Amino acid sequence: MATEPIHDDDIDPAVHDRRWLILGVLCMSLLIIVMDNTILNVAIPSLIVDLGASNSQIQWIVDAYVLVFAGLLLTTGSLSDRYGRKGALQLGIVLFGIGSAAAAMSTSANGLIATRAFMGIGGALIMPATLSILTNVFRDPRERARAIAVWAGFSGLGVAIGPITGGFLLEHFSWHSVFWVNIPIGITALVLGAFLVPTSRDPSHGRVDPLGALLSFFGLTSLLFGIIEGPSKGWTDPAVIGAFAIAAVLIASFLWWERTCTHPMLDLTVFHNPRFSAGAGTITMVFFAMFGSMLLMTQYWQLVHGYSPLQAGIRLLPYAATMMIVAPLSARLVERQGTKRIVTLGLALVAVGLVLLSTIAADSPYPMVIAFFMVMAAGMGMTMAPATESVMGSLPRAKAGVGSAINDTTRQVGGALGVAIIGSVVTSVYSQRIVDLAGTFGLAGPQEALAESSLGGAQRVATELGGQADAFVSAANDGFVDALSIGLRLAAVVIVIAAVVAWKFLPSHATEPQVIPLGQPAGDPGPATAPVAGS
Repeated sequence: MATEPIHDDDIDPAVHDRRWLILGVLCMSLLIIVMDNTILNVAIPSLIVDLGASNSQIQWIVDAYVLVFAGLLLTTGSLSDRYGRKGALQLGIVLFGIGSAAAAMSTSANGLIATRAFMGIGGALIMPATLSILTNVFRDPRERARAIAVWAGFSGLGVAIGPITGGFLLEHFSWHSVFWVNIPIGITALVLGAFLVPTSRDPSHGRVDPLGALLSFFGLTSLLFGIIEGPSKGWTDPAVIGAFAIAAVLIASFLWWERTCTHPMLDLTVFHNPRFSAGAGTITMVFFAMFGSMLLMTQYWQLVHGYSPLQAGIRLLPYAATMMIVAPLSARLVERQGTKRIVTLGLALVAVGLVLLSTIAADSPYPMVIAFFMVMAAGMGMTMAPATESVMGSLPRAKAGVGSAINDTTRQVGGALGVAIIGSVVTSVYSQRIVDLAGTFGLAGPQEALAESSLGGAQRVATELGGQADAFVSAANDGFVDALSIGLRLAAVVIVIAAVVAWKFLPSHATEPQVIPLGQPAGDPGPATAPVAGS
């Protein structure tokens, strides 16, 4: 259904009346791409068997999506501002659905890698569009903060229900079903969005910035390629060093071009606003800790405690429920206490939760572990929504697409760094623990190499050790938990740094954003704006 574009100075009363229904459609659209990232993990063993996928191919089935998705975010956010956010959302859902169907029908690992990369194009259109449409529909700052809190809560929900849904599907169907499940959700969001979601775009957009788009895409993909390949190839591998070198040149060129060109895709003056830059930095570090810790805890529950993917997913429900409850409440807490206090308090809770989790043992009971995990989830619920609102609320609504893209890019880069760096530290410590055990249990060369590769590998080696099997598994589990503890403490240190950044740079109260014309000095913002009540 065609709708006239809604500009910053006019809002259709009918759109305002159905704003909460629109939020529901946006959350449903967000859910399919968040859930897809976690639902795939439980299908990996089936992909290895059915498609004969190697470890490298399995990695790229996951990472091909991440590379394309993150690399395109700035470009798709800018294009949605220019040509229309509703169109970007609906095109993204269609492309994501086509990619899901193609992935479900893949007959080879390389074919699945290609279709996952194609799905990344759809995801890059969907995610920034959901947040930018939300910002344009909810004009009241207080309601916008509450809507973003609900949006953030659904993002957390998707992380938890992905493994549950995937585990259920794999118990009853083949691995193809983890992709087919995207189709009905996507069709529902597409149909509802056609009738409910309004069209909006930047009324003062300039010319397209193709050079900026190319530099940002290849710069970000090179950076993420280096981060992803570093743990497996080694951080001094020529391919990894080369990727980082290319990324440095391209990103520096992108920043130079955006500062000098007359029609930049990304107006860099937004980073002069501490509300924007501190919010984006906080999100980066939170996702660093969240993705790294989730990677470790998933392995802890499935490999150390022996839960199936479905059982592990079900046991994540208290974590998801905590985030779903706390995230919407965070907006009301911010109204009373201000953004700085609530974000800092939330980060403190995340750090406490991570430190508590670092004390668990291989035989720690589930109630204790999930209680520590819920402390971390409460902190994340208190942090992510206000930090996201700080990023989006510091920009004019006309630039919501680019703002959302920056918000999403920081999430992806932070998450990739968390998995790579924390994962590398844990792998290094765990590998040394296995080296120390090799002489005790008489491991041969290939056995030692397999045991060092992962805890799952150690458990396979144990089947060849006869009467020593139980003792070796117990020792390997203890070694993994020791390494896990170090990784979680590293994540806690990063969160403490984030808390210091938030307390020092994040304003206690927000001001409504305004457009700074290109060429006007960032230090001369024009007439001051009044603080937003309750923010």
